[in-house]
Amino acid sequence: MRSPPPTISHVSPWLINLVYALCRYLILPVYFGKIEIQGRENFPLENPVILAPTHRSRWDALILGYALGRDIFGRDLRFMVSANEMKGLQGWLIRHVGGFPIDPQHPSISSLRLGIKLLKASEVLVIFPEGNIFRTEEIQPLQPGLTRLALHTQCKYPSLDVKIVPIKIRYNPPIPGWGCHVQVHIGSCLQVANYCENLSSPNTEKLKNHLKSALENLCTSRQHYQQSA
Repeated sequence: MRSPPPTISHVSPWLINLVYALCRYLILPVYFGKIEIQGRENFPLENPVILAPTHRSRWDALILGYALGRDIFGRDLRFMVSANEMKGLQGWLIRHVGGFPIDPQHPSISSLRLGIKLLKASEVLVIFPEGNIFRTEEIQPLQPGLTRLALHTQCKYPSLDVKIVPIKIRYNPPIPGWGCHVQVHIGSCLQVANYCENLSSPNTEKLKNHLKSALENLCTSRQHYQQSA
């Protein structure tokens, strides 16, 4: 039986404010030894944005909210999450703060339309381009869904100025436990319009390769980080 198409979830202000407060002042500071952030100045304050973070733990969604969430920049993060990650407490939480599932290897037409609709509304989408959780620091092959969505939207609506922001998340040790250190490096934006001569496969591959290189080049050396407030 085919699963129903995703629908736009409406962010609950009281719930998301509660989640941010609990994570920022209680859960994350208590569980993690240190959370270090670099590159917040690279986060666009307006226009449609796709955040492209590495995926290293089920904590990633909360860490991204801690680094770039509504209580810092006033913008909600709309998570397009691999369907197999939308389980249990994490799945429930993501759904109720504006997230929805997607198959990164075979994104459906309904998922594509939903992503375009959110980008047209100048939302901030979060798509894990590697698809699944990987414990290694090496960047895995990127799935095609993110770049296809970005290019299709930008080429169809040239005035939107869609940007992709590469983000590298690192846990030390790699499997996070009590007292683990977290490093988040937010990279410079990729301007999707620069790849929009047409929707041909070479441009899609070019954008995907540049995104992978941007993720690989993000620094994870501790001395370059500022401790988050």
